[in-house]
Amino acid sequence: MRIGRSKAGLGLFACVPIKKGQFIVRYIGRKIPTDSADDLDTRYLFEINTRWTIDGSSRRNRARYINHACRPNAEVYFVKHVIKVRALKNIKAGDEITYHYGRNYFEAFIKDAGCRCQACARKKAKLRALARLRAARAKRRAQRAR
Repeated sequence: MRIGRSKAGLGLFACVPIKKGQFIVRYIGRKIPTDSADDLDTRYLFEINTRWTIDGSSRRNRARYINHACRPNAEVYFVKHVIKVRALKNIKAGDEITYHYGRNYFEAFIKDAGCRCQACARKKAKLRALARLRAARAKRRAQRAR
C-alpha cells in the first residue's frame, strides 16, 4: 500500500489487487482509557468499546490514512482489542481504500464541511448539472416571453 494525495487529503491506496474479505491493514496505536481520550486533541481516536480507545495519531499507523466514504470498499472489524480493516469488495491496484467512519464521527467532523467521497462528489455534480439545466430552461422561457 502507498500513501498519496486524494480528494479528501492524504489517502491509502492499494498497490496490488485486494480480494473481497482479505485483510488489508491493522489500526495501531496506544491503547488508552476512553475517559482520558476525550481530553486529547486529535481526530485519530478509534473507540474499541466504552472503556478503551486506540490513539492512532502516530504516523506509523498506516490505517489512519484511510479516508471516509459513504459507499466504502473496506470495513473495520475487531478481534479482541485489535482493530483490523478488510475489503468489502475486490479492490483494484491504484484504488483508494475507504471505510465508513460511523454516524457519530460523521456528524461531529464531516457533515458541516461536506463529505468528499466519490459517491457524494457524483451526487453533487449531478445536482449542479440539474440546477444549470433548470436555469437554462428558465432563461429560455424568459426570452420567449419577451
